[in-house]
Amino acid sequence: MIISRTPFRLSFFGGGTDYPAFYRAHGGEVLSTTIDKYCYLTCRYLPPFFEHSIRIVYSTIENCRSVDEIQHPVVREALRFLHIDRGVEIHHDGDLPARSGMGSSSAFTVGLLHALHALQGRMMTKLQLAEEGIVIEQERLRESVGSQDQVAAAYGGFNHITFQPNGQIQVRPMALSRERVSEFNAHFMLFYTGIQRTASSIAEGVVKEIPKSESLLRRSRGLVAEAMEVLTSGRDLAPIGVLLHEAWLAKRSLSARVSNAEVDKIYAAARAAGATGGKLTGAGGGGFMLLFVPPAKQTRVREALKNLIHVPFRFESSGSQIIFFDREQDYSAEERARSGQEITRFRELTAPGP
Repeated sequence: MIISRTPFRLSFFGGGTDYPAFYRAHGGEVLSTTIDKYCYLTCRYLPPFFEHSIRIVYSTIENCRSVDEIQHPVVREALRFLHIDRGVEIHHDGDLPARSGMGSSSAFTVGLLHALHALQGRMMTKLQLAEEGIVIEQERLRESVGSQDQVAAAYGGFNHITFQPNGQIQVRPMALSRERVSEFNAHFMLFYTGIQRTASSIAEGVVKEIPKSESLLRRSRGLVAEAMEVLTSGRDLAPIGVLLHEAWLAKRSLSARVSNAEVDKIYAAARAAGATGGKLTGAGGGGFMLLFVPPAKQTRVREALKNLIHVPFRFESSGSQIIFFDREQDYSAEERARSGQEITRFRELTAPGP
């Protein structure tokens, strides 16, 4: 049995420039971190004693006889991609809800690939996991998603990630003292809006508008450098809130689906109570709202948004990990075939008569 643990992420600046349609032409960069909220995936080879050969447990339960029957698109394509032709059982659990803008889909993809590779006896590099996650989501499933979430999930940490026009990805950890990172972390509050949405459907509209939004995305990329300059200078962090507010206004203008009246109301209430900037995490439309709030004003903001779930969090740096590894009994092909024959014979003998 294998258990992988893969973190969710928060993207601060540069969102949108990680779409291949943009960075393949202009290059892209983001400033993001992973946090201490995780996706857990348990995988094991399924003994050959059941009618089904594949069992998948998430928000629903699938018992399948072949990969082609699997409804979960990521599981289906990951098993095909890794050429797994044996029975497997996969269980998913997460600290945060799906479709919430925290990179949960890519955390699932990367964590599943990590666990399945380990099940086959392979340990992968962080870059390999990130690149395979991108292949599954962008090429196999043709989803309108960027490339930052897979990288963040695989690597973990507070990073400056760049995407080159030739497809090369570079991950540079932010070289800050522990005290500075803690100070930065302490200025953020995370609230769950309760609005679920599918990121790829919103992102599809954003991708279509990239040719018209090139100047906005260039500005989004420029905010990364400005934020990094504030962080590394050691001076007061207040300008970060201003930059986040500018980034949110720019993001809202990319597509009418990025925000809505309910989200705008939440954001306005937070700013009136003391937040200086913020954004919806992920593609937008709902999910979690990240706010930059001076610590002295956080009680007021919490009271103003008391109808929402406040989620305290800390930055983390581990990335996707295998946290449990136990190679159970491995049935040989001959044993599996013999067991299959015996089970078939048993069912024939015990089947009800005509």
